[in-house]
Amino acid sequence: MQNDSTDKNTSPRRDNFFARSITRLVQMGLGESLLRVSTNLFSIIAIGTVILLVQIFYRPANPLLKSATDVPAVVAASANMNPLPQQNDLAFGISRAAQIHTNAPSRPRQDIAEYVVQDGDTVFGIAEKFGLEPKTIFAANYAVLQDDPHSLLPKQSLKILPVDGVYWEWLGGIPFGDWAAYFKVKPEDIINFPANNIDAATISDAANANIKVGTWLIIPNGEYQYHTPGQVPLGMTRSNPASAQVGGSGACPPINGGAVGTGTFIFPSVQHVLSGFDYSEKTNHLGIDLAGNLGDSVFATDGGVIVYAGVNGYGYGNMIMIDHGTGFQSLYAHLSQIFVSCGESVNQGQTIGAIGSTGHSSGPHLHFEVRTSTTVINPWNVLP
Repeated sequence: MQNDSTDKNTSPRRDNFFARSITRLVQMGLGESLLRVSTNLFSIIAIGTVILLVQIFYRPANPLLKSATDVPAVVAASANMNPLPQQNDLAFGISRAAQIHTNAPSRPRQDIAEYVVQDGDTVFGIAEKFGLEPKTIFAANYAVLQDDPHSLLPKQSLKILPVDGVYWEWLGGIPFGDWAAYFKVKPEDIINFPANNIDAATISDAANANIKVGTWLIIPNGEYQYHTPGQVPLGMTRSNPASAQVGGSGACPPINGGAVGTGTFIFPSVQHVLSGFDYSEKTNHLGIDLAGNLGDSVFATDGGVIVYAGVNGYGYGNMIMIDHGTGFQSLYAHLSQIFVSCGESVNQGQTIGAIGSTGHSSGPHLHFEVRTSTTVINPWNVLP
């Protein structure tokens, strides 16, 4: 009973002591100081609690790994291979991993390519498309373009060299070294060029190389000379001498050299309509009479060499014939003037004479024929 009484009286005494102490401090004027001390003490406790919680939150997941030496080798290696982005890296944007795949440059082209001319193409545009000089396009396609950019037509097939230079046929007749020197290169430059497929071991003397006549060769970095109308390009010739298929006083001696045509035909006069007779085998009128005024220009329907230039006694009057080196010859009759002479090379579209009314003619017009080695064909079948 005595113990119970003692416990019951102790608690109120403690409470009364704490209350009396606070009351005395207040009566002494220290209440405000007590409040400040209590507030500061609470703040310190709160800050300490926050710090403790932060440490607990950011504590490593495995407390046993306390230093870099405790990290397993595999983990350390992985960390070195793929380091986390640093703060400075993140400050300037999102980092990107290096691309493993790279595009290797394509292998330089070694062979001749074929290009079909499209509408709107120009020689300069085609050259730029293949990274070549425009002169190289002409130097590889003389038979088609004959050094004239206006000769470029849609659907033509052009040879495109792998390098700047010249593409020309070796026809012999002169030392190979002299032929190479014409293009200002060494014979070895031609022989050793891979696309020419020449076994250098079989060439004992480059200056007199025993290369098969008729071989077309790429002349890398060869200097090409544009040809003026009438100039015979180096190496251009025919397997058989060219002679006019129509005889007369204006016929030329057989021609061994001279320009070769493109294999295409253009109208030989400004006007493209008939002024008289059409082609007719039944009436033996083997050409077409194209309208024209006295003195109008007459053009070469294709490139080639002049095999007839002069008067003809069979009714044609003043007449010109061109051998095109492609299996065709063209005839121009009743001319008032002739501007070319025997053996002269001409380009497609070049002015060769003037319309007249000589021979058996009832008025100014152009009588025009196209012939093969065996027959006369209807010109309308080859004109555009």
